Amino acid sequence: MNSGCERLLDTGLAALKVEIDAVQRQRLLGLLGLLHKWNRAYNLTAVRSPEAMVSRHLLDSASVAFAVEGPRLLDVGAGPGFPGLVLAILNPDLEVTLVDSNGKKVRFQRQAVMELGLANVRCEQARVEAFSDTFDQIISRAFAALGDFVGLTEPLLKPGGEWLAMKGGLDAEERESLPPNVAIRERRSLTVPGLEDAERQLLRLERIAGS
Repeated sequence: MNSGCERLLDTGLAALKVEIDAVQRQRLLGLLGLLHKWNRAYNLTAVRSPEAMVSRHLLDSASVAFAVEGPRLLDVGAGPGFPGLVLAILNPDLEVTLVDSNGKKVRFQRQAVMELGLANVRCEQARVEAFSDTFDQIISRAFAALGDFVGLTEPLLKPGGEWLAMKGGLDAEERESLPPNVAIRERRSLTVPGLEDAERQLLRLERIAGS
């Protein structure tokens, strides 16, 4: 991967206050190289240039690392593996499960896990409605409208767990689509290096006590 991408990654992670060691850096750059290579053949993402992939996939995923504690994290509608693969690299203690129904994207996930040696990641090709397991946190990045995201995954969230929704804009109608037993606990604006003009935010949601 070219030095420009390395520089973008290093300065971007520093801006996000995300610290990594040499192995993690090598894995992030390896993931970037794999994504760029596979994308030319399998059209995994509309983002074409590796420099844009640094911002739109690696740094966008890393921008929510502060909120991810696990220990068991489910990434719903993970596509080619974002944000889950990046979060797994940044925190080897996480147990990350990636779920997507698209076969070619799950094949890429599995190849990345194998080549990067990510022992803490499991990849599942399934519709979320058919998936059964429970997790401490469930994350999505533009998977579905907020109400659908929560409604489809509610059976998979452990008691006391939380949803993490990575969103652009959020209107009143979407907020009102939440089930009555779920509330937004925190809404935080995110500034992603290279995407400063894009509206990015993280919503943390939880079941209302006693519901």
